[in-house]
Amino acid sequence: MLVYAEGVNGAPLKKTALSVIERLDPQNTFVPVQVLGELFHVLVRKAQWDSKQARESILDWQDTFSLVETSAPVLFAAAELSAYHKIAIWDAVVLSAASASGCRLLLSQDLHSGFTWNGVTVVNPFAEPRHVLLAQLLGS
Repeated sequence: MLVYAEGVNGAPLKKTALSVIERLDPQNTFVPVQVLGELFHVLVRKAQWDSKQARESILDWQDTFSLVETSAPVLFAAAELSAYHKIAIWDAVVLSAASASGCRLLLSQDLHSGFTWNGVTVVNPFAEPRHVLLAQLLGS
């Protein structure tokens, strides 16, 4: 979601991503540290941003939302999730971190929308119609 908010995949997706992000409650929105690492990688490798500019971007997101660390329990739960549900390990780390932080909703275009694990439901924020949980969260 943050990659799209930075405009890497075009203006229409940036507009949608920012529209969703601007309506999230910063006190109840968490970003797994893994997501910031992936954002940095995409900004530098795919978007060809200068690494200092990419660093500023992830620092800005850190200032916007609380971070969820990739702890040992998060990693081991992710490994189990990956093994039993055939999810790539780094996506599983993000989902496991969301669960560890008590999130009910994980916004991701990379994982299967509607998949629920350990109380967390994955929702594609770009899908229409909007998933009921996202619509409720955004008040629409």
